[in-house]
Amino acid sequence: MQISTTTKLKPYRLVYEDAINIWRRYWHGEFQHNIAASYGVNPGRVNDVLKERAHYGSKSAAAARLETAA
Repeated sequence: MQISTTTKLKPYRLVYEDAINIWRRYWHGEFQHNIAASYGVNPGRVNDVLKERAHYGSKSAAAARLETAA
């Protein structure tokens, strides 16, 4: 008889730096579901960033980085 031992991995939570990169990718025309898939999260979490319900201020931080890069 085989005993299965499984461990659950915690889901990935987007951090502030991820939110800044999400804004940049979104501004470059990438779809939300593709961005979400690359982080392994639900597309709703990406939408939370873009609607500024999560990681408030990441939009202005991303815009500032675009200005300094140009």
